[in-house]
Amino acid sequence: MNVLVIGSGGREHTLVWALKKSTQVDTVHCAPGNAGIEHIAECVSIPVNDFKRLAEYVQNNTIELTIVGPEDPLAGGIVDYFNDRGLAIFGPDARGAQIESSKWFCKQIMLQYGIPTAAAQKFSDIDTALTYIAQTQFPIVIKADGLAAGKGVTIATSYSEAEAAVHECMSDGKFGTAGTEVLIEDFLDGEEASVLAFVDGKHIIPMVSAQDHKSIGEHDTGPNTGGMGAYSPAPVVTPDIEKIIHTDILQRMVDALSQEGITYKGILYAGLMITADGPKVIEFNCRFGDPETQVVLSRLKTDILIPIQASINGTLNTVSLEWEDSPSVCVIMASGGYPDSYEKGKIITGLDTIDQDAEHIIFHAGTASNDGKIVTSGGRVLGITARAADLPTALNEVYTMINAISFDGAYFRKDIAYKALQRESHV
Repeated sequence: MNVLVIGSGGREHTLVWALKKSTQVDTVHCAPGNAGIEHIAECVSIPVNDFKRLAEYVQNNTIELTIVGPEDPLAGGIVDYFNDRGLAIFGPDARGAQIESSKWFCKQIMLQYGIPTAAAQKFSDIDTALTYIAQTQFPIVIKADGLAAGKGVTIATSYSEAEAAVHECMSDGKFGTAGTEVLIEDFLDGEEASVLAFVDGKHIIPMVSAQDHKSIGEHDTGPNTGGMGAYSPAPVVTPDIEKIIHTDILQRMVDALSQEGITYKGILYAGLMITADGPKVIEFNCRFGDPETQVVLSRLKTDILIPIQASINGTLNTVSLEWEDSPSVCVIMASGGYPDSYEKGKIITGLDTIDQDAEHIIFHAGTASNDGKIVTSGGRVLGITARAADLPTALNEVYTMINAISFDGAYFRKDIAYKALQRESHV
């Protein structure tokens, strides 16, 4: 089977890497890919939102399955476009992708069907939003309603912080059209975790848990990013909590969407806060997370094509997944200045000094090839990933690899998985 992966980040490199291990796959293609992906897949320079050219490429290259990485083309209706042409594709249609492209749509579904989440209000007028803020208790959460690459969220501890966040979204245009409307939510206190599931419209198969570090600074301080690192499993997700997530959150959301006339297929990502009252949903996403994909799929023993094809065919109830017991860690090396402005084109050195294997992988995110050299081309540049017998060993191996790699302005957090380590030290 020939497969096309759409996207150019660390998530897509991980998907290509996983597909290359499948005995069912002949050739993996990627559009547009990056400097790491091009070493293991056939890359073609087609933008992720150019549905016509992507469909033509699939038809002209005998590609039997397309897997969509990023949320933008899903929200834009690429699955609908491919389905209309009889082309097999993995991911939710545009109606299903609304769970990520419209936070208010998703919040309404959760509140209507009793899926545990924070109370929220939507605002399309700045003055009305600020009047509401002036009457509320802090902290509160300000969210751009649309797609903002994981960066449109502010936890405000004062009126001035909340006011600045509203203006960033609604008058400064920091997140473009995604911020023309905002949600103001009650703050959830607890520890974050992520659980993803394969979905076939009716059945789900949850994956192992993970914890993502979204903040740019040590000990989860500073502005949100797309993710600075992750690890799996997340010990805060105990077996009892895991059962609640599977039944009361993931399965209930699939059932709720079905009740609304949406047959949801693909990946359902639950971003969660594990509170004293149990797990509650911070957000749902309609695709694999990044960098959660790196740590989750590096633990998957089952051929990834099996649950993907079953999701498309509606037969997930016949599938089970096997996982490595050993934990996995991914630390992001980012460009200096990220998540704000940063320079591109910095030469990356040291990559060829690292011996990669099934447990030690460098997933490229924002990289490009230039005159035979690999250079930076994005905010998040590399996802250095390792799986080992225990979490401290995996972390040590990741940071050893990072110390061998350099580029001008490189930045990474040195405290990934600190909550898990603290939890282990108190056991």
